[in-house]
Amino acid sequence: MTAGQTTTLPVPSGHGSLEQYIHTVNSIPLLTPEEEHNLAERKMGGDVEAAKRLILSHLRVVVSIARGYDGYGLNQADLIQEGNIGLMKAVKRYEPDRGARLFSFAVHWIKAEIHEFILRNWRLVRVATTKPQRKLFFNLRSMRKSLSALSPKEAQAIADDLGVKLSEVMEMEQRMTGRDIALLADNSDDEDSFAPIDWLADHDNEPTRQIERKAHHALQTEGLQNALAKLDERSRRIVETRWLQDDGGLTLHELAAEYGVSAERIRQIEAKAMQKLRGFLAEEAEC
Repeated sequence: MTAGQTTTLPVPSGHGSLEQYIHTVNSIPLLTPEEEHNLAERKMGGDVEAAKRLILSHLRVVVSIARGYDGYGLNQADLIQEGNIGLMKAVKRYEPDRGARLFSFAVHWIKAEIHEFILRNWRLVRVATTKPQRKLFFNLRSMRKSLSALSPKEAQAIADDLGVKLSEVMEMEQRMTGRDIALLADNSDDEDSFAPIDWLADHDNEPTRQIERKAHHALQTEGLQNALAKLDERSRRIVETRWLQDDGGLTLHELAAEYGVSAERIRQIEAKAMQKLRGFLAEEAEC
């Protein structure tokens, strides 16, 4: 290519079939090390056309990597698209003077985007959130010898190879072999049908019930204070010290010593005061 000339490269279109797209990207010429280095330096200087050529020449790499994730049940075109995002991030960060080819540098970014897409979409609830869980998720499938459930011996071997606990392998195995279940029941007319929401629902803690309980408690507290205020001072003190103290209050004998009467007399005053309180509270409830 002489100075001033530009190479017309085929641009993959999102409107054709996946096979057509793959054929297109595979027809894009590969770059020599010198061409790649020159384009990367131009890219670092802000040359958008150079960045574009770097991306286009490595789209086949994305296709190759994405094909390795066929078994996750996700659309291949979506995996390629996410991998392309990783490739663009790699091209943006690539520095040719560090000595690595763009291919080697981009693999990490391409896989990272594909992994993130799989984890977001493989299940409604994420099966792996921490870095060790993500590593286990992507290695467990490739290390399985069959599609059947892992035997204890196979699980232990995988745990040893990956340097994780056997319990972690078994937990990930359960997550991967499980399936999503709708929280709500379907619209069938079957009266016996049920869904997880039926097990989770706590009608006692339903918001309106909580408001009712708080209002009832407030009325009881206020009503009790009003009723106590209607008692004479001695009766009110006996009731309060016997029943309304967090530390257990005073005994009949302690109150008897305080007032200079017998414990039986204190019991009689207490019983009469409690009878009056019930009457006062009943009047409060009717109001």
